[in-house]
Amino acid sequence: MSFEPAILGRTGLKAGRLGLGSYGNSSEVVEEAFEHGVNYFYWGALRTQKMGRVLRRLAKRNREKMVITVQNYWPSEGLIPKGVENVLRELRLDYADILLFSTFRRKLNRRAIDSALQLKEKGLIHHLGLACHHRPRYAEVEKEKIFDLYHIRYNAVHRGVEKDVFPLLPEKEGPGIAIYTATCWTRLLRPNYVPKGERIPQATDCYRFVLSHPSVQVCVSGPKNIKQIKENLKVLDMDSMTEEELVWMRRVGDHIYGKK
Repeated sequence: MSFEPAILGRTGLKAGRLGLGSYGNSSEVVEEAFEHGVNYFYWGALRTQKMGRVLRRLAKRNREKMVITVQNYWPSEGLIPKGVENVLRELRLDYADILLFSTFRRKLNRRAIDSALQLKEKGLIHHLGLACHHRPRYAEVEKEKIFDLYHIRYNAVHRGVEKDVFPLLPEKEGPGIAIYTATCWTRLLRPNYVPKGERIPQATDCYRFVLSHPSVQVCVSGPKNIKQIKENLKVLDMDSMTEEELVWMRRVGDHIYGKK
């Protein structure tokens, strides 16, 4: 089956399987993506005025069809309300679907969470999300179900989440899962990283690898131009990888991991 839109876990939000991150995208890239079913927008690193303008324009008529995740770069609980208000003002939104924390490697900052929950009560954000490089943290915080969505690093090179995260999350009423770094910062696409004699993966191969895992709903992409987004969008009409293809991607990934 092709990669049809999916429900982001207990958020209840419906999202296209390919997402778009704010990695310097032009307005043409965002419009092309939305026109072809991309509705998950990650307002995180490298925010640009061009992307902000097109998000504002799209949200005027399509807000309920969009899922907008805002990265929390404000470590202090006192800065969170102001930071969220600034983003909402910049994008001219009444609310953000998800406020994504990218901290808490060692322990949760309860005051920061309480500050975010107050914004949730006011309707300025609808859900909390977590991005963390410390994989055991996801299973720990899942016990309290504070976060409804997790942003997780996952690709053919870094597959630790297949045993450290995915199996430890509930299958029913579990969190939404969005993946980033599917190309391993483009290493999977570079001929000098791929072992001799192996087919060199394309970006769509990297996205298919990620989306073929049953725990994953969205793979966030970062195309640099209109040519790349058109190529990336082809994945939405493709099927999940066969076992043979998965073995090939793992083989390439293991080589790159060992080389690193």
